[in-house]
Amino acid sequence: MAVKIRLTRQGGKKKPMYRVVVTDSEAPRDGGFIEVVGFCNPMANPAVVKFDEERVAFWVGRGAVPTDTVRQYLKKAGLAAVKTKVA
Repeated sequence: MAVKIRLTRQGGKKKPMYRVVVTDSEAPRDGGFIEVVGFCNPMANPAVVKFDEERVAFWVGRGAVPTDTVRQYLKKAGLAAVKTKVA
């Protein structure tokens, strides 16, 4: 089972908020997930992005691959766990 760290959409119409989740790579975008490891509110100025750094490091250590968007958010947050893992 390939595991990814990616965004799942929350919020209302034209007011998106996203959860950062660990999920099976074949699961649908808003389908089931293994664990919530953060959230993102791009509508705030500036955008609000928060992670559970310990859990992200755990999952990256177990082989979870962040998507490109999540990888950008992790780099902006300064998480060292993602810098060592290049997909």
